[in-house]
Amino acid sequence: MVLLVNLARVVFAPILEPVRAAFGASAAAVGLLATLAWLGSALPRLPTGYLLTRVPRHVVILGAGTTLALSPVLAATASSLPVLWGSAFLMGISSGMYFIAAKPLLSDLFPDGIGRALGVHGMSSQLAAAGAPVFVAAVLLIGDWRYVFFAISLAAALATVVFVVITRRMTVPAGENEDRDFLRAAKRQWPLIASGVVLSGFVGLAWNGVFNFYVSYLVSAKAVSASTARLLLAVVFTAGIPAFALAGSLADRLPHIPLVLGIIGSFAGCMLALTATTGVYALAVVSVALGFAFYGLLPAMDTYMLDSLPDAHRASAYAVFSATIIFINALGSVVVGVLLDAGYTFTAIFQFFAAVIVVSVVVLTTYQFTRGFPTGRLPDRSEA
Repeated sequence: MVLLVNLARVVFAPILEPVRAAFGASAAAVGLLATLAWLGSALPRLPTGYLLTRVPRHVVILGAGTTLALSPVLAATASSLPVLWGSAFLMGISSGMYFIAAKPLLSDLFPDGIGRALGVHGMSSQLAAAGAPVFVAAVLLIGDWRYVFFAISLAAALATVVFVVITRRMTVPAGENEDRDFLRAAKRQWPLIASGVVLSGFVGLAWNGVFNFYVSYLVSAKAVSASTARLLLAVVFTAGIPAFALAGSLADRLPHIPLVLGIIGSFAGCMLALTATTGVYALAVVSVALGFAFYGLLPAMDTYMLDSLPDAHRASAYAVFSATIIFINALGSVVVGVLLDAGYTFTAIFQFFAAVIVVSVVVLTTYQFTRGFPTGRLPDRSEA
């Protein structure tokens, strides 16, 4: 199901031109489709966190699946752009609900292998990001863009039915019965939530700015064609598939904070290498490394958060963390755009981002060795 909910967020990018032609719309009007899908994914995260204190997690996931099965039908039958906007927003909402409910559920179902479970889960999600253009291209060979949404609706309906069958045989994890006070969870776990935001917030902002302008940067600063630049962006996304699996496995075996800081440092190094690299083959290597580093950070951070949060607060506190992070990440493109309009070059902006991350790694590493980040509901794990 995770492949489908993430596909719902990323499927609009490769069909913007067919939709634009079908409705005679402006670039801004069709661009709003992707924005609404991501906005829909962000907005329900805090409300879903509260909902999880009242409703079992599998019920919320069932609701997300049902929403995902129905909302693409609106897109497939849309006769106007506003209807398509509404469908994109609803599809985004289904993904936001799903991720907030599913990750704490996975941590409860696999307490001894949280990282591995999140890694496999994230790898499946990343398949959607890497495969969306291929999926859309294949569907367009046999029909128009509306068939894309019919296919998503049918697949989501089947996945939801399968999920219902599985949940009937599933024992409800103990953590679900304990997580019943959303505000108390946020107040009690604010040091851990703040730690997660401090560790990964700026990295996510930088990444959002980099990947959204990746094609433009390569075309303007590296003298590669637009088609080659798009291919290199696909390479970045594809590198995330094995990164999720490997980093998730490592997160179960290594101390959380050193692993996270190591990945963040490697990401900064990859950004610096990107600004200094020329030539298509060298850029391909850097693109692989850049994607591998960032997408490896995601399961490492999620494992740190979910493994450190107690059962009574896990879903609620994780919802606060996730909502905060996605809001900060969303600012990345705006920050890059403002700096570009102010006269700074892509290279200068990306080097500045990398420098800030390097300095933050030094500061955070010093803090870890002198004070230490809050960590671990498993008391026998050392973070030094």
